[in-house]
Amino acid sequence: MLVNFLSAAIIAGTPLLLATLGELITEKAGNLNLGVEGMMLIGAIAGFAFGYQFNSPYLAILASAVAGSLSALIYGFLTITLRANQVVSGLSLTIFGTGISSFIGTNYVGKKMTNSVINFFKPIEIPIFSKIPILGKVLFHQDIYIYFSYFLAIALGIYLYKTRKGLNLSSIGENPSAADAAGVNVNLYKYVHILIGGALCGLGGAYLSIVEVPTWQENITAGRGWIAIALVIFSKWNPYKSIYGAYLFGGLSIIGFRIQYLNISQNLLNMLPYIVTIVVLAISSINKSKEGSPPKSLSIPYFREER
Repeated sequence: MLVNFLSAAIIAGTPLLLATLGELITEKAGNLNLGVEGMMLIGAIAGFAFGYQFNSPYLAILASAVAGSLSALIYGFLTITLRANQVVSGLSLTIFGTGISSFIGTNYVGKKMTNSVINFFKPIEIPIFSKIPILGKVLFHQDIYIYFSYFLAIALGIYLYKTRKGLNLSSIGENPSAADAAGVNVNLYKYVHILIGGALCGLGGAYLSIVEVPTWQENITAGRGWIAIALVIFSKWNPYKSIYGAYLFGGLSIIGFRIQYLNISQNLLNMLPYIVTIVVLAISSINKSKEGSPPKSLSIPYFREER
């Protein structure tokens, strides 16, 4: 029973992990994008529509990533080129994503993803590793999407902490003027990483619509984008810590289905991940330690002329 619960927590936490990594890399560039929920919804409907219409898992994944990037491009243009308020732009993106996914998804409500796409994402055992007691079944008997999320989180950590471009990105988040003076193209870095962040959020949304559910439902993300934003804070802008943070919240989101026999209100159990999110934000606001603090230039527009 424990193994099944942990395995289900990994599945439930995967869209959170991808969205968290997407927001994390965006914030590392100094941009606070509150449009994660909208980008996830746009990626979810794009992935479902292309997967359903063309019966192709590859097109579904590609479409979700491209749709997420294009929606992030809107935010990037507003906040980088036009220097619009980042908070307002992000909230507008969420409203836009919710509306467009609802509009396009009208024709797909209640429809199930094609069998060939569903079968493509069936669990795959990793030889040797899957034989490890408990952890083998939990971590290494999953679908290819989940394995990709493992790799992505580790690769992002290596990129941020071990490569020159990753260190340049961190310097932009901390002090864009100093990075600019050192010859780093600040706006280019911001655009590239905002687009990558949008693609990851789109992929997170698509995991819900083409793998986890996989039936189109309106507002399929159900607030996961907001949890992902809180998870960036919870993980202290560290991609490695975001792994267990995402799976923890994934477990909280499904725990209600596992303890129904305790006769606890289902509505209360459904609130649990959001209650924990509020607690995390409250604790983070109290904790003023330098370690794990947000990038210093987060949400502050960069004006090169004022350098």
